[in-house]
Amino acid sequence: MITKEEALEYHRSGRAGKIEVVATKRCDTQRDLSLAYTPGVAEPCREIVRRPDDAFLYTNRANLVAVVTNGTAVLGLGNIGPLAGKPVMEGKAVLFKRFAGVDVFDIELATEDPKEVIRVCKLLEPTFGGINLEDIRAPDCFEIEEALIEALDIPVFHDDQHGTAIISAAAFLNALELTNRRIEDVKVVFAGAGAAGIACADLYVKLGVLLENILMTDSRGVIYEGRKQGMNPYKARFARQTEARTLADALRGADAFVGVSAAGLVTKEMVRSMADQPLIFAMANPDPEITPQEVAEVRDDAIIATGRSDYPNQVNNVLGFPFIFRGALDVRARKINVEMKLAATRALADLAKQGAQGMPDEVIRAYEGERFEFGPRYIIPKPFDPRVLLWEASAVAEAAMRTGVARIDIDLGEYRERLERYLGGSREVMRSVMNKAKRESKRIVLPEGTEERVLRAVQILCEEGLAEPILLGDEDDVREKAEILGVDLKGVSVIDPKKSEKRIYYRKELANLRRRKGVTEGDAARLLQRRSYFGVMMVRMGDAHGLVAGLTKSYPESVRPALEIVGLAEGHRRAAGVYIIIQPKRVMFFADAALNIRPSAEDLADIAGLGAATAQWFGFEPAVAMLSFSNFGSAHSEHSNLVGDAVRIAQARWPDLQIDGEMQADIALEPSKRASRFPFSALKDEANVLIFPNLESGHIAVRLMGSAGEASVVGPILMGMRSPVNSLQPTASVEDIVNLTAITVLQAQKEY
Repeated sequence: MITKEEALEYHRSGRAGKIEVVATKRCDTQRDLSLAYTPGVAEPCREIVRRPDDAFLYTNRANLVAVVTNGTAVLGLGNIGPLAGKPVMEGKAVLFKRFAGVDVFDIELATEDPKEVIRVCKLLEPTFGGINLEDIRAPDCFEIEEALIEALDIPVFHDDQHGTAIISAAAFLNALELTNRRIEDVKVVFAGAGAAGIACADLYVKLGVLLENILMTDSRGVIYEGRKQGMNPYKARFARQTEARTLADALRGADAFVGVSAAGLVTKEMVRSMADQPLIFAMANPDPEITPQEVAEVRDDAIIATGRSDYPNQVNNVLGFPFIFRGALDVRARKINVEMKLAATRALADLAKQGAQGMPDEVIRAYEGERFEFGPRYIIPKPFDPRVLLWEASAVAEAAMRTGVARIDIDLGEYRERLERYLGGSREVMRSVMNKAKRESKRIVLPEGTEERVLRAVQILCEEGLAEPILLGDEDDVREKAEILGVDLKGVSVIDPKKSEKRIYYRKELANLRRRKGVTEGDAARLLQRRSYFGVMMVRMGDAHGLVAGLTKSYPESVRPALEIVGLAEGHRRAAGVYIIIQPKRVMFFADAALNIRPSAEDLADIAGLGAATAQWFGFEPAVAMLSFSNFGSAHSEHSNLVGDAVRIAQARWPDLQIDGEMQADIALEPSKRASRFPFSALKDEANVLIFPNLESGHIAVRLMGSAGEASVVGPILMGMRSPVNSLQPTASVEDIVNLTAITVLQAQKEY
């Protein structure tokens, strides 16, 4: 479970909140300033006066959505007001950007009057390409959305209504197909008559469910003809002439249950009373109306979906709104109409039927152990399947053009290619690592057991099931520090090297191992007082599968015990440190940027081999560039000649490896520039493994990448060792510790 303090720290650390505004044009010189503002800005202003739609060409309106709330129905928190609802709206902005590249301004309105919300949104129309209404209570949300769709010339979409409807409808269509049902014959019971419940029922009707086959319930029971209490015009559309008065009554003989209500609302007896092969969509969050385990106790023929990621068939709104707006914005749609919603639904349903066919490797790796075959446990795509952007956004854009609400027509083939280029593979690297680590947890020792960052990382590692951490240190000190921090160490091993019974065996082994280096048993005993040496001996003796350390020592000091005690893997003459640089649209591997200060040509060839192996281990086809200040002998010097020699050695060792150099960094990363100037190069693709000529250049490059631009830096990963022993930088964050520990688990799984 995420603790209160973790959540608060996440939101307040660094720059407060979760989003910022970033300039998309250069603004470095006086000329740049003149173009960005006066006098240059006057030209696009004049063009927009003449042709208002040119605002989509000259401003961010083409990619900007307003997320608007008044805070009257926030998550499961209720009416907490606009200010308290702002963190949720920022979170929505993050999801828009993360999944579809859509920019967002979150707007929190201090009013509960629907007419005021409508008025403000009308006034804001010139700013945005679309409006996403969020966390507004029913029935106000219906009135607001209907009025804005009618009044505005941009898409308006209330996600609380339509998101769940669109995504659950995709699962519904596939479940009908699997159970050989005709949609016009299906009897459906809805639990929850708020925004989501009514929108689900409306969309299911558009798909072909008959109104007379729907029973809707709310907190007062079945909505029936003649009921007076708790009614409004939106509920009244679903009032039926029926003797059923309770949810239990409604579910007898029903084919499908669609729940957007409250935890525990459905009993096993109710499920038992349903028709053969019932469809049970229990989507209340965080806990469903009934769990899959409870259903399985009474039915083995049910198809189940929930809102939870730990059960099959997760109905998650993130499968909808980012991609629906992406498609709508890209054709400058005037609205999101029913046809566009149905197109999104059918695209999701069709994508699920593809199973693993065409699924990117990173998705399969991320969900290792799961079968992606269309069937009862896979009727809807996974939320992190990057193909959703391609399928859903293009389907929505096509529907907008077909129905005449698009301002522009685009070539769908070219559009899909553009979306594919946007996808890349970089986003899923660490997600894949985490999911693999969970499959086969390993014992990882962390010697710095009293360090706050380590203790916080251990809590995450345990909660996520990423590793079985072993902490070193005085047990009383470790547990006292953990208690002060609110970290639960239940089930975590804490070992004091000074008291451990293992120290006698470790002492003899260490003395025997290092006897030719002048280490006596007395010396070994003193060395084992250091937690770094004790931890590495645990790995050597098989009492731990791997080690992660380094917060309290320099990198060389931290690595030295590993090199002395664990040693190099068979067939390797050198270890190397490899960093993973993760950018939105590419992943690169930097080596050696951590360990080897002034490598020889032979050393550089070894490092290139380790860098290529690391890339392959993470699922990337290596394209290796040996970097220098020179391009293929353009400048002769001792250093550039050394790199050239390393290339020849590496090419002789691995003739099938795509590797070349020496070359400058831009030549390595820009294939077109390389092809035009050096068409003879054996490196044809964009380089993803960069080998630096010495530690200075590699270390500088890593630090620059970490401090400038959109890049996540993971590592260094120590490659070439007999057992996985990794060292952190002293400045490592909690996230860095978690990431490197997960990678160490993967190394211990012998997958490299």
